[in-house]
Amino acid sequence: MRILVALICLLMFSTCSSNSVNDENCQFLLDITVNESVNLNFPQYSQLQFPSIPTYVPDIGNGGVIVTNTGSGFAAFDAADPNRILEACSILTIEGLTAVSSCDDKNEYNLFTGLPVNNGDLRCSLRRYRTELNGNILVIFN
Repeated sequence: MRILVALICLLMFSTCSSNSVNDENCQFLLDITVNESVNLNFPQYSQLQFPSIPTYVPDIGNGGVIVTNTGSGFAAFDAADPNRILEACSILTIEGLTAVSSCDDKNEYNLFTGLPVNNGDLRCSLRRYRTELNGNILVIFN
């Protein structure tokens, strides 16, 4: 019985490792606590009541947060490029349903999934934040 318990514990510890290849290569963003409430009735956020209109929420996370109503919920991503050292050009801007870096490499990310667009060299996807809708208040948190 002791051997079985030891094997189960060993299996749990080995599968729960956080040192994946992606984690080791995605160290440009700081672990900043995010807990922001966004009132969808406010004019600057009212477009989030409709699907497929991404909106920038400043002053939270590493570079602000980009939020998109996906039609079945909300996707919220840090607006800092996770594949670059944080600098002015690595703050992403919204172009349609993608977020684009203004740095020379012009990294692009899908605002529904957070995955890189058309660039197999990018190892990191956008940092996703959790969202919860309470009436007209969208809470963005990690």
